[in-house]
Amino acid sequence: MPAAALKPKPLPTQSTVTRPVLLELPCEPVLKRPLPAGRPRQWYITHNRRLKAMRLAIALLDTGVYLPDQARNETIRSTAELIGVHPPSDTTCHMVRAFMRYNR
Repeated sequence: MPAAALKPKPLPTQSTVTRPVLLELPCEPVLKRPLPAGRPRQWYITHNRRLKAMRLAIALLDTGVYLPDQARNETIRSTAELIGVHPPSDTTCHMVRAFMRYNR
């Protein structure tokens, strides 16, 4: 019997990373441009929340978290601390999982 057949397969919700993955941080921040003026305040709040959720989803994918079920609030918040952004709210954490779910 081959040795590969003796190894148990990981569950689909478990990470298959055997050692920690080093996260590549950008050397310098992206040049920020001013947002368009004249929109309602809620538009700016939603826009910034989406940007933050996308950054967090990309960072989670870089660290080996590929499924939304793997991305609990604690995991997302620890990743936010790792990349240097403020801890996300529950709404932003939900949005991160939605990005991971629908962008597959």
